[in-house]
Amino acid sequence: MDLVWQRQLIFAAALILAAFYYNAHLALGILGIVMISELYDYWVFKNAMRWDGRGISKEKSFMRQIYFGTLLSSLGISTYAISIAILQGHTTHFMPLFFLFAAALFASMNNHQLKSVLVIRLVIYGATFLFIPLRDITLTNAPLESELWAQLFTSVFVMFFVIDSSRHYMTLYQTQLSQMRQLRAEHKKSQMAYKAKSEFVSTMSHELRTPLTSIKGAVDLLYSGVLGHLTEPATNTISVAQRNCDRLLKLINEILDLQSVESGRMSFTTIKLDLVEATSQAVVDNKPYASRLNVDIAFQRPDTPVWVMVDSDRLQQVFSNILSNAAKFSPAGSTVEVFIEPHEDYADVMFSDAGVGLDENDHDKVFDRFTQIDSTDTRQIGGTGLGMNVSKRIVEAIGGSIFYKRNEMQGTTFTVRLPYAE
Repeated sequence: MDLVWQRQLIFAAALILAAFYYNAHLALGILGIVMISELYDYWVFKNAMRWDGRGISKEKSFMRQIYFGTLLSSLGISTYAISIAILQGHTTHFMPLFFLFAAALFASMNNHQLKSVLVIRLVIYGATFLFIPLRDITLTNAPLESELWAQLFTSVFVMFFVIDSSRHYMTLYQTQLSQMRQLRAEHKKSQMAYKAKSEFVSTMSHELRTPLTSIKGAVDLLYSGVLGHLTEPATNTISVAQRNCDRLLKLINEILDLQSVESGRMSFTTIKLDLVEATSQAVVDNKPYASRLNVDIAFQRPDTPVWVMVDSDRLQQVFSNILSNAAKFSPAGSTVEVFIEPHEDYADVMFSDAGVGLDENDHDKVFDRFTQIDSTDTRQIGGTGLGMNVSKRIVEAIGGSIFYKRNEMQGTTFTVRLPYAE
């Protein structure tokens, strides 16, 4: 669209000058040719945009229409240049040759995608460039010392410059096309590799979860003493195995959740839910884990219910991820504060810990996959780095958002924002 208006401005300037300084009737005639050419090009463009890209005969028909439009507009511009040159008499023809040069350069810059169209335009413009000075030389029988010959030689030089510019633009265009083809090929390979990786990870996770669930069940039975009394060293060993089974199952479940979200296969069953009750349940469920870290969780429960439309199980998964992280990164003896802030169109569930405090510039890193703020080999807090990424995707899938800010004194406050149920 920018090129269309740029072309119209050039046409308008040329026709106004022709009408004012030379012949208004000539300007109106050229204007008619320009309007017919522009309307024809627009008609071809609209038809081409509606084409589905199928059919060789249809493609050839469009090319013939494009060639005809090229001839029409090119001959209109050449007619303008020759007409003005004739009206000027046998002299140097700066104005018509300049507009002809502008048209040739415009074609070089913007018609290089179709080589045949560019060749048609340059042949017509080149012939016009040579015709104007040759006509003057022939009619006046001008000697070689005349400026008319200088104008001819200058026209030849200008045409050489235009042709060289066209070659440069075409070479650049071909290079860009080649690079785009390579990028598409690499992108396709990357997509295939990513799909294969995702399917492999998903399959392996499923295959690992089944035997690991059986192992965890057996370890839990041993630890409970149902299968017989265990010595203290055996109990400690089984306890280690039990904790690591839990960690592995959590890792596998998070990987499967991530694969489900990324592939769009994660199912959601939204119901009208009291956010107060859901938050209270999450606090109760996560208090035992926090207690093992000597961290308390306190919920400032509102007096009235707050109704939202969410998937209850997925929301509990999000709250559990946030609360477990808050407990892990809080110092022993501290308290994680949980409260709900109702607003006009949404409610915020806020989880405030007393940890070191996250830098707000690390937002992308916090919610990215497989990332930890402390990712060194010496970090003391375990984790896969998947929990917050999965949580963000779940909250966004149910129409909410999740973010955090650093507390003024100490720690970080994570906020889950959910719209009210209608």
